[in-house]
Amino acid sequence: MSSPSSANSATDAAPAGRDLPPVDIEERVRYAETDGMGIAYHGNYFAWFEVGRTELCRRRGLTYREIEGLGFFIVVVEAACQYRKPLRYDDRFIVRTTLREATAKKFVFAYEVLGLEDREVRATGQTVHLVVNSQGKVTALPPELLDKFLRQEGA
Repeated sequence: MSSPSSANSATDAAPAGRDLPPVDIEERVRYAETDGMGIAYHGNYFAWFEVGRTELCRRRGLTYREIEGLGFFIVVVEAACQYRKPLRYDDRFIVRTTLREATAKKFVFAYEVLGLEDREVRATGQTVHLVVNSQGKVTALPPELLDKFLRQEGA
């Protein structure tokens, strides 16, 4: 696969997505998601980020299943999470997902995990994705698919 820097050719669309509203989903920490101290295991945050990003796509009228059915895959090439305050078993929380950047070949999503009741930031994160074809080569999404990513929820 090409390196992330190779995804920034002159034919890419200008970065977009910053002006679109975030998508919030509510979750609850399940017992199986905690460690021996009853605190949400750090790796689960990435699974929650995935739930947030797939819901963002769905609300914009595009599912991963649809994208993959057309022969495109949006793969994670970078992931980061900064943990601020722990979540514990049965805590309710919000995953707020924002599409920070979108081009035909690259997407950047930002995340905030907030306590549902207190709205305190529990974690923040970011994932960077490249669009690849079935051979794993960086490719561009067709304009009509990219347009779906860039439209308002329900539009």
